[in-house]
Formats: sequence, structure tokens, C-alpha cells
Amino acid sequence: MAKIKMKKKSTSTDMTAMCDVAFLLLTFFILTATAKVPEALPVDTPASTVQTKLPETDLATITIGKGKVFYDLKGREVRKRTLELMGDKYGIKFTPDEMDKFALMEGFGVPIQNLSQIIAMKAADRTKAEQPGVPKDSLDNQLKEWIYNSRIANIENNDKELQIAIKGDAKEEYPEIKKVMDILQDQKINSFSLVTGLRGKDF
Repeated sequence: MAKIKMKKKSTSTDMTAMCDVAFLLLTFFILTATAKVPEALPVDTPASTVQTKLPETDLATITIGKGKVFYDLKGREVRKRTLELMGDKYGIKFTPDEMDKFALMEGFGVPIQNLSQIIAMKAADRTKAEQPGVPKDSLDNQLKEWIYNSRIANIENNDKELQIAIKGDAKEEYPEIKKVMDILQDQKINSFSLVTGLRGKDF
């Protein structure tokens, strides 16, 4: 008996649904992603295998690189109160608008006398500005005052002790790091974090 041959038909897959899913995923990732904010003082941190994360609140970060020191503080209300205390200390009056802008800023590295100029700049211009760093000399140790007033402001607003993190450049000379550590120890701050970059474990 002769076999009946069936005609072969070309198969086709409708990719419409797959394209819809792909574009939905792409849209989701674009809308939920956060842009990386440029650092005021980019540093190349030393490598480490430690994976402990820094806290999101109650934190002050001291960045050291190229012989300069930059200061950053978490929490808008804490930043405002700290600026108010620093203004009282140095006899500088900041406007409410300046305080609001300062609350949204990233780290800064200028003497407090020049801070209003940095606050008035756009975020993109601040990163390009040649900020000389926060003074930390014995005759004008503004870094000590920033740390001291930040601790007061954090306790007033959050009823917690401020935690300190030092983010130093891997190529920075040790005496510059030690100066900052000495300032912390003068205020009885003997526990602080050192920010490092993550590297693979050695086997």
C-alpha cells in the first residue's frame, strides 16, 4: 500500500509577545535605575575583601586625596543644623535658601568663608570647581569644628551618635591620614570605618 506524503509547511513563531516583554523589562530597569552622582573628590580606595556596608544614616564621610580633605554628611536636617552651628561659630549667616541647597549637596572641600560660593553653583559646576579642601591646620582646624558640630546636630535630630568613615586614596601619604585620625581621637572618637574597594579573596 502506498504511503501518503504530507506536504511540509514552514514553521513561523510570533515574536510579538517576546518583544513586548523585552521592552517592558527595559523600561522598568531604566525607570528604576539611579544615576551615579559624581564624587566631589574622586579617590582610588585601597582594595580589601571585607564586605561590610556603611550605614545609610547617621554617617559622616571624610575623603582624603591629593593633600585635600572633603567632608560629607548624611541626613538633610542634620546637614542644615550643622551648617547653622558652623555659621554661629564663625559668624556667618546663611539664608534659608542656602541651607536648603546645602542639605541636598554632596561632599564639599572649601573653607566655610567660601562655602556660599560653592552652594550657589550648579551640581555639575561644583565637581569642576577647584576646591582647596577643608582646612585642618592647627591654626584653622575647621575639620574639627565640622565633626564636632555634626555630632551635636545628629544627636539633636536622630538621638544617635554620629558614625565616622574615612575614605582615603590608596596613594595618599600616611601623615595626611594620621592628621585626620588625630583630630578624631582628640574628640574621643576611637572607632571609625575605613572605606575600601572590594577585591577577590586570595587563594
